[in-house]
Order: sequence, then structure tokens, then C-alpha cells
Amino acid sequence: MLLAIPFPNISPEIFSVELGPISFALRWYAVAYIVGFIFGYLMVRAAVTRDHLWRVCAPIEKTELDDLLVYIVIGVIIGGRIGFVLFYQPQFYWENPLEIPKIWTGGMSFHGGLIGVMIALITFSIVKKAQFLSVSDLLGMVTPVGLLLGRVANFINGELWGRPTDVPWGVIFPDLRSQICPEVSGLCARHPSQLYEAFLEGAVLLALLLFLAFFRGWLKVPGKITGLFLVGYGVGRFIVEFFRQADPQFITPDNPWGHVIEFLGTGVTMGQLLSLPMVVLGLLVIAYAEFANRRHLARG
Repeated sequence: MLLAIPFPNISPEIFSVELGPISFALRWYAVAYIVGFIFGYLMVRAAVTRDHLWRVCAPIEKTELDDLLVYIVIGVIIGGRIGFVLFYQPQFYWENPLEIPKIWTGGMSFHGGLIGVMIALITFSIVKKAQFLSVSDLLGMVTPVGLLLGRVANFINGELWGRPTDVPWGVIFPDLRSQICPEVSGLCARHPSQLYEAFLEGAVLLALLLFLAFFRGWLKVPGKITGLFLVGYGVGRFIVEFFRQADPQFITPDNPWGHVIEFLGTGVTMGQLLSLPMVVLGLLVIAYAEFANRRHLARG
């Protein structure tokens, strides 16, 4: 007998309103973004108003937080969408370019959003004459809350499910596509990989970064929080990819796990391929931050 958890009966829409030809629906995914931005804003404000957390003083003034939020939102939306187009469905959008701006239809890439945010932060730092790595630390410190809430919303939406499994906590997702499991007879339970990501990339990483920032003085060393975030996310995402179903465009009868590079009978998925450079970059940033800090201390 299959031991599995039925998918909870939670609607992707919190509520919907119809006024004649006009309809509006508030979805959990939108709330995840909104709450994530609010929490991040509050944590960043708490950090920039505490000078003792910094080597000398905070990199930006409290009055500049609204401007920073605007830059970040633009970077997330544009970068996330372009990343999805280029990394996951380039052929489709090449043939249907008018679909690219339709972000409400779904399709955002975290790695693309990260690149977009980095460009936005560089621009913000130049315009405001702020230290880029310290500003980046502020964002890296709070980004996991968005990952946590976003992955929970993915679970509620019944999307981005995991690979077939027989573990007792496997979930039977309602989407009929999740039941396409040739190797399984009867109902197909899958890893709730969205919740794995919410835990590793969200809750664990958030708690660690906030602890180090507020109680261990890591904001005094520009770049360390940023580097650890990159390493933490990259490692967490790489691990979860072993349990997450690859995007359908990468799956073929000869490549059921959706590897984009195969070697020695195994391979890596697109998520893993994009996460490896993050880990390497994160380690380099941490090394640079430590080197720069030692030089600063040596100068007295």
C-alpha cells in the first residue's frame, strides 16, 4: 500500500473578486513576494539604523531605503524574466517574442533574478556613492525570506514538484502531469521538493545570516554575508535538485532526469549547472572579504 500525503486542499487564490467584466484575484505567490519585500525592508532598516553593526557606519541612510527597494524590484522582475527566457525556454520565446513581457503567465528564474539584482545594486551603489559589497550584504542577509515564502507558494500552487518517491512524506499532487510516472503503477507520489528548498535555502540560510549579521559582527567585513549567501543558496539548490523534477523541456525518454550535461552515467540539471558558479563566486567573495579585512586591520 502506498504511504503518501494527499495534497492539502488550499486554493492558489486567497480570494477573488468579479465586478462585471473585471476580475481580480489575490494569489499566495503575490503575497509571498509582498511579505518578503516587507520583511526584508524591515530587517534592512533595522541594520542600517544600528551603527555598531558596521565597521564605521551603515553604507546607506534610512531615507535611501525606498530608492533601494525600487532598484531591487526592477532587478528582480526584469532579471528573473530574462533569465527564465534564456535559461529554460529560449526556443519558445524566440518564436513567440510577444510572450516575454507577460510575467503574469508565470516563468521566473532565481538565477536570472540574482543577476538582475546584482546589476541593480551596482547601479544603485554608483548613483548613491555607496560601498557595493556592504549594500549587497544587506540584500543577501534578507533574500532567503523571499525564497522561503516563494517556495511555500510554489507548493500551494502545486508546481515545481519533485521526483517520484516512495518515502512516507511523498505528496500526491493534483496536477495530472505529476501522475505521468512510467515506472510507477497506481498513484504517483512525489518529493515535496518545494518545501525542501523552503527549509534549506529559506529558513536555515535566513536564520544563519541574520545571526551572523546581528550577533557576530559579519557586517563589519564587507562581502562576507554576500559570499555566504551565494554559497548557501548554491549548495542548498544543488542538493535539492537531486529530488526535484527537472523542467519538461529537458526531459526525454533517454534522459528522464533532465540532465543538461551527462557524464559517467550521471549528470547535472540546469539548476545544478547554474548553482555551481554561485558556490565558486561565493567562496571567492568570502576570501576577498577576509583578505581586505586583514589589510584594513594591518593598517590600523
